[in-house]
Amino acid sequence: MKRNATALWKGSGKSGNGTLSSQSGTLSNTQYSYKSRFEEGTGTNPEELIAAAHAGCFTMKLSFNLDAAGFTAEELTTQCDITLDGGAITSSHLTLNAKVPGISQEKFDEAVADAKANCPISKLLNTDISVEAKLVG
Repeated sequence: MKRNATALWKGSGKSGNGTLSSQSGTLSNTQYSYKSRFEEGTGTNPEELIAAAHAGCFTMKLSFNLDAAGFTAEELTTQCDITLDGGAITSSHLTLNAKVPGISQEKFDEAVADAKANCPISKLLNTDISVEAKLVG
């Protein structure tokens, strides 16, 4: 399987702007710029997209892990915070709230640890990855 996306940039790094489009069409000429990346401008940025990718990948891998252990998640909510510092992504922090009926804390922790280590985006990122996971109601 292969997936693709395209970036188009016009102008200088600071005053230029660009668009991002994805194969699925979910991103279609979506704006990005210096302001959307380093300030509070309109549009997306690579770090936000990496955060979405990591949150989505980790959560789906966790769901598969829970299925394999005989549990079905009622709800998994993951927020990912990507830190860009000194021109490098220095960390990815995942915060998970999970509703998984009948699972023990030990089984839950095992499934979370495996998802953290083995989701494809975790494997791709060359950075510190941390998880704060909580079983709720």
